[in-house]
Amino acid sequence: MSNTPHTLGDEFPNQIDAIHALKANSSEFALVLTEYDEVNDKIHRAETRLDAISEAAEAALRRQRLMLKDKIAAALTKA
Repeated sequence: MSNTPHTLGDEFPNQIDAIHALKANSSEFALVLTEYDEVNDKIHRAETRLDAISEAAEAALRRQRLMLKDKIAAALTKA
């Protein structure tokens, strides 16, 4: 388990198998997952003060993470 909050395993604990299956079958979905992980890591680094960013930039990253999470949830619902 990662020490980074909001990992996909934390956000979708009962759908990990479905996430892996969609990732294997859809390059578009795989890109969304990669982007989610990158944005989530940036937020975590900002929250832990490893990277100094403005509050506005951190808020924008949080909005982006939410949008990506919504895309993931929608794809899982369709699967």
